[in-house]
Amino acid sequence: MRNVKRIMFVLAVALFVLASRTARADEFDRLMVITFSGQVEVPGAVLPAGTYQFKLADPNGDRNVVEIRSDDGSRVHATLLTIPEDRSTPTDEPTVTFEERAAGSREAIRAVFYPGETTGMEFVYPTDRK
Repeated sequence: MRNVKRIMFVLAVALFVLASRTARADEFDRLMVITFSGQVEVPGAVLPAGTYQFKLADPNGDRNVVEIRSDDGSRVHATLLTIPEDRSTPTDEPTVTFEERAAGSREAIRAVFYPGETTGMEFVYPTDRK
């Protein structure tokens, strides 16, 4: 009977450890769910108003490539190269910064910041765009 209790204890601990890792998956791939009330531009694409998932395209590889997916994650809208962007103060929520644009122009995302981080991911736009 003692062996059964030991086995049950070991299984319970193993399940707890596995469940903990699953719960933190968004930290691993930097998943952020962001909603826009109007169209926004990203390099090579325009996102209609709506909710999107921003996450690392390959969390085990290059941490400078971001994937933008539909709200349910089923469709990839863009896969983008980023460079580090620093700010002085972290926030508790995902943060999006926009480029300065001429009046009447569509908003263009400059960078996204994961909650609690002071280094974000700045999108790389072509230098010849208008």
